[in-house]
Amino acid sequence: MNKRYNNKLVKNSQELRINMTKEERHLWYDFLNKLPITFNRQKVIGNYIVDFYCASKKLVLELDGSQHYMSEGRKNDLERDAYFNELGIKVLRFSNLDVNKNFNGVCREINRYIT
Repeated sequence: MNKRYNNKLVKNSQELRINMTKEERHLWYDFLNKLPITFNRQKVIGNYIVDFYCASKKLVLELDGSQHYMSEGRKNDLERDAYFNELGIKVLRFSNLDVNKNFNGVCREINRYIT
């Protein structure tokens, strides 16, 4: 996967890691970083930065704000997901609302894919 790594995105991914959304912080600090497997935050894969990535499970987690539900956002997400699927990476998407209103359900869904 290294040949698909875009070095130009590293600085941006570092800034995103520092400035996570409240939903990303919640999922990270209250669930993902406590798991026995490793997830990376704001990981560069190809020309994309994903919210969370677990290499051992080939799993991307994306938390979607309202812009993802506009037609341009949906189109971009379909392209991203197709790219990751070509690499054999599964993408799970959750809305910020899901994280805020159904956190335990989001965690259960993630657990289904990692266990």
